[in-house]
Amino acid sequence: MRIVFMGTPDFAVPALAALAEGGHEIAAVVTQPDKQKGRGKAVQMPPVKAWAVEHGIPVYQPVKVREPEFVEKLRDLAPQVIVVAAFGQILTKEILELPAFGCVNIHASLLPKYRGAAPIQWAIIRGEKETGITTMQMNEGLDTGDMLERVVIPIAPDETGGSLHDKLSQAGGPLILSTLKKLEEGSIRPVPQGESGTCYAKMLTKSMGDIDWTMPAEEIERLIRGLNPWPSAYTGWNGRTIKVWSAQVIAEESACAPDASLQALVPGQVVRADKEGLAVCTGRGILQIKELQLEGKKRMDAASFLRGCPIKPGDVCGSRQAHSSK
Repeated sequence: MRIVFMGTPDFAVPALAALAEGGHEIAAVVTQPDKQKGRGKAVQMPPVKAWAVEHGIPVYQPVKVREPEFVEKLRDLAPQVIVVAAFGQILTKEILELPAFGCVNIHASLLPKYRGAAPIQWAIIRGEKETGITTMQMNEGLDTGDMLERVVIPIAPDETGGSLHDKLSQAGGPLILSTLKKLEEGSIRPVPQGESGTCYAKMLTKSMGDIDWTMPAEEIERLIRGLNPWPSAYTGWNGRTIKVWSAQVIAEESACAPDASLQALVPGQVVRADKEGLAVCTGRGILQIKELQLEGKKRMDAASFLRGCPIKPGDVCGSRQAHSSK
């Protein structure tokens, strides 16, 4: 099929590569404009553009795809289908109806669950046991179009946002090849989503990583994994910020039993600090932090961290405490 591919981040690259390797004609790639990144503010091209340039595929980077001049450019490209994967702009009805086979989205959840911007991370944060990729015939709603095909991916107990992202990214390629083949054959049957079981996966923000120690330990542990690697979970100690990269629940019930020297425990209070990790009291249970990073320092395991950072039992972690001391 003759395809226009719309995508931006590294999540979309395996699907684009699969389409090219699968014998489809990629007429053009449409992606977001280049942006300044990093401390040096160097201008970087999106991963999808980098792949397309390397493989000699024409690239377009409209600020707004709905602009009449760009819509006309799409008409000139005459795609049979537009494939969309994490593009980052809303498509108008005019664009949705332009190709004969419409616009097909590769969405990183088992729709109708987790419509929205961050389905991968929210599936972990909310404790799902499985997620997946859904191909969807796009309409004017936000991830509300008819489902075409899907593949289920189990979520491992130690799954992070990063590891699950990579699994789902790789699964998108084979699935979109299957979907396009069946669309062309006329053998696929679109299934309306309905509204039952719908969850909205809102966009991630850095403030989401500020650990609320009054939450249960198991919920905090899922938050840490879901926000790894970005925006990452963090807490405060002695006026400084500590990123928390991994942890485990060591007591699920509210039995924060410290040694006799510690009296009334509060959420965020350190129960133990040794080579096994930092054991911190939560709203229910104890969370043992295994890997962490003090601002301006390297990421390290708890034993290495504690050799240079004198956190001790009785200390209280919490970003509010950190902010108030600045």
